[in-house]
Amino acid sequence: MNNALASPDDLYREAAAIQEYLEITLSEEMAEAVARGNDLTVYIARTGKMLADAKCHLRAKQRSEAMEVVQTVLKSEKISAGVQNSLIESACREEHYLVEWLERLNRSATHQLEWCRSVVSKGKEEMRLNQAGREFK
Repeated sequence: MNNALASPDDLYREAAAIQEYLEITLSEEMAEAVARGNDLTVYIARTGKMLADAKCHLRAKQRSEAMEVVQTVLKSEKISAGVQNSLIESACREEHYLVEWLERLNRSATHQLEWCRSVVSKGKEEMRLNQAGREFK
C-alpha cells in the first residue's frame, strides 16, 4: 500500500482512467459481474484514498489563498468575509473540481458494485429455479 500523497496531476490521470472504466456497459452475465465486482472493490478503496489526497491538496490551497486574502485585506480597504470566502473558493476551483469528481467516481463504483451484486443474486436464483425445475420432472 502506498500512503504517499499523490500529486494533483497523478490524481487527474488516474481519475480519468477510472472514469473510462466506469463508463463501460456491463452485460448481465454473472461471471462478468463477479469479475467486475472484484475490480470495483479495488476502485472503491482507491478512489477513497485519492479523495483523501485531493482534500489534502484542497486544504493546503485554501490555507495558502486565505493567507493571500488576509495580506490583501491588511494592505487595502476591508473586504467582507463573504467576499474573502468567494475569492478563496474561486482560487481553489480546480481542487474543488477534483474533490467532487473523485467523490462521484467513488459513489459510481459503489453503485455499480451494488448492480453487480444484483446480477449475481439474479443468476443464483435462476440456477436454483432451474435446478428445482429439473427435480420435478
